[in-house]
Amino acid sequence: MVERTFEIDDSSLCRRICGFRDRNIKAIEKILDVSIIPRGNTLIVTSPREQGEKAMRLLHLMGDYLVVKDGTFEFDDFDIKYLAASLDRGTVVSAKDIERLKIVIPESGRSIAPRTVNQANYITAIHRNPVTFSYGPAGTGKTYLAVAVALSYHLSGKAERIILTRPAVEAGENLGFLPGDLIQKINPYLRPLYDALFDLLPFERISGMMEKNIIEVAPLAYMRGRTLNRAFIILDEAQNTTVSQMKMFLTRMGNNSKIVISGDITQIDLDKPKKSGLLHAMKILKGIDEIGFIEFAKEDICRHPIVEKIVAAYERHTKSEA
Repeated sequence: MVERTFEIDDSSLCRRICGFRDRNIKAIEKILDVSIIPRGNTLIVTSPREQGEKAMRLLHLMGDYLVVKDGTFEFDDFDIKYLAASLDRGTVVSAKDIERLKIVIPESGRSIAPRTVNQANYITAIHRNPVTFSYGPAGTGKTYLAVAVALSYHLSGKAERIILTRPAVEAGENLGFLPGDLIQKINPYLRPLYDALFDLLPFERISGMMEKNIIEVAPLAYMRGRTLNRAFIILDEAQNTTVSQMKMFLTRMGNNSKIVISGDITQIDLDKPKKSGLLHAMKILKGIDEIGFIEFAKEDICRHPIVEKIVAAYERHTKSEA
């Protein structure tokens, strides 16, 4: 066993690294199988040599993050686990780069920063490309981040309107048994898009923007025949589009517009999954420079920690049946 000391000059910074009642220290001990004893502004790390080096690198990285973050930021279990895993994989995690990509919604005071390298790459790709594809498991921030960027574009004058759409494909349920007319039947499919909007701006503000058609939330079928100029357009659940639907959607793009397409290719609800428009587009559009592709992994899942374990279990099961 090797003993190392990690000294921190700033008492406030030390407390934030340790977390409330040393919860961050306990998380590091569990993840890396080390022992950490706080003594004043010094952390004493006891462990086998390799694990101790990882713990020291992680503590240094946490300090770097806190220096660039505002004073209200606190690490949670996901942050610590992700940073530890990134160091283990040799992935370069730059706190300054992640903070630079922060999305600010001035009207609500909300500030959204990427939490993983892939999320940072996703935001960069959206800024850089007219069309961006993102694919990966649920809970990786594909829809939420796209909606946040869309709102920031509109509020800063870069987009006149925001259009959010997704295919109304049944996932084991029949639309015919739901009450109401077509719009009322389709609204549950669009709920995740509404949820993201209402989380970023007050209900009254979003409702007013929707009444003025600044924000439009509609099923994919309503896109046919349109040309969408000066718009930020998001297609969610794109794995459930057909090849013809995807082609129709992509060709709606007008001047000074952006398109963001997201989906999870492991959750295709079409009768013929291999005919997914997302899979087809990913295959034939890869060589176009102005189109970005971002792949998320289970390590990017920012929901309850059990979600990552569930996704991993399904991946193992799928591979065993292949």
